[in-house]
Amino acid sequence: MKLSTRQLVQTALLLAICIASQFFKNFSVYITGPIVNTTIIIAVLAVGLWSGLLISIIAPITAFFITGSPIMAAIPLMFPAVILGNVILAICVWYFQNKINLKWKLPAGLIVGSILKAAFMGIVIVLILLPAFGSNIASKLPKPEALPAVLATARVTFSVTQLITALTGSVLAYIIWLPLQKYLKNGQ
Repeated sequence: MKLSTRQLVQTALLLAICIASQFFKNFSVYITGPIVNTTIIIAVLAVGLWSGLLISIIAPITAFFITGSPIMAAIPLMFPAVILGNVILAICVWYFQNKINLKWKLPAGLIVGSILKAAFMGIVIVLILLPAFGSNIASKLPKPEALPAVLATARVTFSVTQLITALTGSVLAYIIWLPLQKYLKNGQ
């Protein structure tokens, strides 16, 4: 696949927005999460699947270096789980947009992608990784006795919160995409 300079620049700009939003993660995941999901979705729609996949892979890694999550540091297997959750969202959006013949194919893809992302992360992280490796987190915490509270928060963060932020990001992406697709169609 040959990539144009325009596609590379568009992907870089979306990645920059994604990375910039990660500096607000300490304020609220409900700010950062929707922005990250929005950039993944807009990358898929405006640039192509490969662009959304690239952002899906890079975002969790840059988030770790920016915020330094003790959970991710203690359980490195969470990186591929988060990456695959993002990839599921990107592929669902692309598949519904390009391979499904429905009147409301994009909203359907956004909803299905958000649900599958949250379900995948809930199953892999909450039901498998945290029970298997959750005790590793205690060594990364300033107060190891806080482990039960940290695990309880992690269970919500990597399931329900993922669904909320993916759906919110989907709504934002849809609102942005409506005028953007017309602009891109006229500008090319």
